[in-house]
Amino acid sequence: MAESWSFLDTFESNFRPLVVIELAKGTKEETIEWFTERIVDKKANGGEYSMIFCAQLLVKPLVTENGDENIYLVGASHLRLLLGAESVGLVKECNDNSMRTFTYSSRKTFKDFADDNHDFLTMAECQYIIKHELENLRAKDEKIIPGYPQVKLYPGKSIVRRLLTSGILVQIFPLHNTEELKKLRHSWYGRVKVGYQPLDEIRCYFGETIALYFGFLEYFTFALVPMAVIGIPYYVFAWEDYDKYVMFATFNLLWSTVILEVWKRICAIMTYRWGTLLMKRQFEEPRPGFHGVLGINPITGREEPVYSSIKRQIRIYLVSLPFVCLCLYFSLYVMMIYFDLEQWALDYHEENESTFSSLMLFVPSIIYAVVIEIMNRIYRYAAEFLTSWENHRLESSYQNHLILKVLVFNFLNCFASLFYIAFVLFDMKLLRQSLATLLITSQILNQFAESLLPYWLQKRHKKRLKKRVCSLKTDTDLSLVEQVNLEKEMGTYFGTFDDYLELFLQFGYVSLFSCVYPLAAVFAVLNNITEIYSDALKMCRVYKRPFAEPTANIGVWQLAFETMSVISVVTNCILIGMSPQVNALFPDSKMDLILTVALVE
Repeated sequence: MAESWSFLDTFESNFRPLVVIELAKGTKEETIEWFTERIVDKKANGGEYSMIFCAQLLVKPLVTENGDENIYLVGASHLRLLLGAESVGLVKECNDNSMRTFTYSSRKTFKDFADDNHDFLTMAECQYIIKHELENLRAKDEKIIPGYPQVKLYPGKSIVRRLLTSGILVQIFPLHNTEELKKLRHSWYGRVKVGYQPLDEIRCYFGETIALYFGFLEYFTFALVPMAVIGIPYYVFAWEDYDKYVMFATFNLLWSTVILEVWKRICAIMTYRWGTLLMKRQFEEPRPGFHGVLGINPITGREEPVYSSIKRQIRIYLVSLPFVCLCLYFSLYVMMIYFDLEQWALDYHEENESTFSSLMLFVPSIIYAVVIEIMNRIYRYAAEFLTSWENHRLESSYQNHLILKVLVFNFLNCFASLFYIAFVLFDMKLLRQSLATLLITSQILNQFAESLLPYWLQKRHKKRLKKRVCSLKTDTDLSLVEQVNLEKEMGTYFGTFDDYLELFLQFGYVSLFSCVYPLAAVFAVLNNITEIYSDALKMCRVYKRPFAEPTANIGVWQLAFETMSVISVVTNCILIGMSPQVNALFPDSKMDLILTVALVE
């Protein structure tokens, strides 16, 4: 194989590895040669800039200590990256301070551009461009993957996606920049401080999607502060009077609406500054797991798998929907068992009247909170399997159906007991106890499962490899081989789904019933402060660096939070209408009370 790389010697002086490709061990040599040639000569025989630049991307093998050549480093020249920035539609700031889509022909009009300035594009943008180019490697006339006749291809099929689904390609991930990562860690979570996160630096290193998540987490934490400040004295001075919650509920319903509208503004300001607010949406390719019979796409005219939408709807409505309903019924059944345990604990306390019996009153809620978390996680796996089985063509469609399934179950599983206590049992004391226990227990379990446990496992893994891989905690520079070997064994970050889901449930706990437990916002603020540090730690130390994904907003989660806000308004208005103070204003006609509450809503 050494001879096949001689043509790359001219690029060694300025080759900067950006992306790592790991092939399966024992991959056939003809497959490797075909794949790497396609990466390097992707547009050599055509394309708008083929006369300017022949070799499209740069590839070099990473020879390990045992001589294996299944890992390859991918980079690109500065010119190729600029051309790629135009093809993906990156938006950059111009000299007149306006934001415009970057074009190579007008490159001199963009701020901070210079032919010798290789920092014009951030490393995250460079890696996103390379990912885009790799994913757009398409089969020409090939019918099979060379060396693997059983792996079929068809014209226009993404080669990288086919290699991934067939197991020939193990993974593709962007490399960390150890120096930049060290600086980011120091400014982000290296010292405990009260202040804003370095969102622009996070965006430059991890991309807009992750930066927006941390921006939303930071904003939501600050938005909780007024609730916490009001909640502490309200809790202290009205602890035993569970009915004096009208003013807090009024503030609650206004707060839950206003903060989401303000976030839209802040989000637009950030994404405009980053250039993604105006960025055109890329044409969405079929997701890797999509399968079907070979046919012609009526929109693109390309040959690709086609799957009947009727079959998909049958799977959704005759299998997935009944399964979700069955899970919801099981969740309600578990909830009734919890109320039986609550009654048993109450009877036990009335019989014994001891310190131990007082503590036993909290045991059913704690057990129920743990069971809720277990059920949520088991259901998540089932939802992912079902959504994948439904065979959605696009990743966005897959994500929307998955989020809908998960949110419906999580909402009922987490909040059904609280609604039952508030509007069926009318027991505000039990509502306060249940809300406090569910909120605090879920936060402790999430911190352990999402941050502490992965970090501990990663540290154990580092200790096992310390003889041949330097720890990232040291200040010594890692060699490239050591760095790649370390990073390829790290866990994969699967996106912000779980992080937003945790915030969504927290928003529900605070906005729905915190008027009867004002300390809910206080615990939420404390949790989010630790969440910022623990999430930053896992992004920098535990997981492989994810590819940057340009985005203009938090997507479908904005709708999810707004839906929760609407439910919060209705819930708080009903709680206000149930309060003795408001009922005293309508002593003769309950219908007038109901109409007034409906009007307020």
